[in-house]
Amino acid sequence: MEPAATGRGKRPKKGDPVVDRALSLLAAFGSAHRALGLVELSRRAGLPRSTASRLAARLEAWGALERDERGRFVVGLRLFEIASLAPRSHGLREVALPYLEDLHEVTRQHVLLAVRDGAEALLVERLSARDAVEIAYRVGGRMPLSDTGVGLVLLAAAEPEVREQVFARLGDTTALRRQLAEVRRTGIAVFARQRPAAVSSVAVPVRDRSGRVVAAVSVVVPARAGAPQAYEQVVRATALAISRGVG
Repeated sequence: MEPAATGRGKRPKKGDPVVDRALSLLAAFGSAHRALGLVELSRRAGLPRSTASRLAARLEAWGALERDERGRFVVGLRLFEIASLAPRSHGLREVALPYLEDLHEVTRQHVLLAVRDGAEALLVERLSARDAVEIAYRVGGRMPLSDTGVGLVLLAAAEPEVREQVFARLGDTTALRRQLAEVRRTGIAVFARQRPAAVSSVAVPVRDRSGRVVAAVSVVVPARAGAPQAYEQVVRATALAISRGVG
């Protein structure tokens, strides 16, 4: 059984008000759990089946949940409609999209735009070529700060207490601390990983008019594509253009 979680977007502790119990139903969904029957929904939310059934029916009537062809609950379009109004994603994405499209046209690779939400990165936009290398990231999905290009940029700029929160989840953080110091010095993160496919990413911060890092943009390329540093100049130019638009 999955342990109870208390962070943002997770199910609340037992005994919380009805609104939190309803939110726990929504938090039960995830990238690997997009459609849930009532039994699984109640289990993942940590609620009695009768309570889950009653609240799910209310959420379905409002449009926050829908039913698929098998009668399972799925996230409803009403939530997408409301989420699209979030200023940290919609406003930033609106400014950034033309420049991201230019970067995608030049590189023909994955182009990512992410913001930090607590101790995780949240993907705001992803543009992908049809034959680009496989990656697991999706728009609206969360990514670790410690082992993604955009995550390293956001973690390097985060408050010390956020960094310590991330470090506490890891083992030896000596190499990561050096890497973050280098990101702050150079203003760029280069990261490589092997799964689900061997890729490299080049990420650069997006700043507001005060110089504060508000997002990160990156290109993700196959490891076989050669030195990822070859993409540095065009990614920097894109991040600078977005920063000017945000400012």
